[in-house]
Amino acid sequence: MNQTRIHLEAQLTEILLASPLLERILKFAPESHLPDWHLCAGCLTQTVWNALNGYTYDRGIDDIDLIYFDSDDLSEASEAANASLIAQSFPGIGIRFDVKNEARVHIWYEARFGCAIQPYRSIADAVATFPTTATAIAVRPSVECLEIVAPFGLEDLFTGVVRPNKALVTRDVYENKIARWRRIWPDLTYLPWSETE
Repeated sequence: MNQTRIHLEAQLTEILLASPLLERILKFAPESHLPDWHLCAGCLTQTVWNALNGYTYDRGIDDIDLIYFDSDDLSEASEAANASLIAQSFPGIGIRFDVKNEARVHIWYEARFGCAIQPYRSIADAVATFPTTATAIAVRPSVECLEIVAPFGLEDLFTGVVRPNKALVTRDVYENKIARWRRIWPDLTYLPWSETE
């Protein structure tokens, strides 16, 4: 691992653990016993953008993405029960939880988004398809630090570059997402869909 990545991972850890909201969730989540669970995506990215721009840590965060990987139980009922457990563990938090078993995404993806996908093989496999490079991040505590999954690195996150990851996201979804973000984080660099590979 190069020195830049080590430095950015340390900075990410410091920011996330300084957020009262995320620090609380990271402390509790192991008690949920969800297999290979991680916090991921927007709640992490937006916390970093807020910290770097002098905003409150939770500004603009409209949901908390918590993912896990359980290929032994692909039932919708089990995923719903896990989502309910997480939500009940944080009464009054004021932010919706989005809890997903990434092992079962392929079951419902085509009906919702219009194209079939292969089953994910792991959390890292799933994170690599998230809509932007800056949000393709997942974390969970390990013994001495945070375990970080970031297939595109952390440079776009810390330099404020929003770039589409075209593995799965459509142009419409990307453009709708950044239209909302521009209102909340106007100082980021938003790369147009057409100018990226």
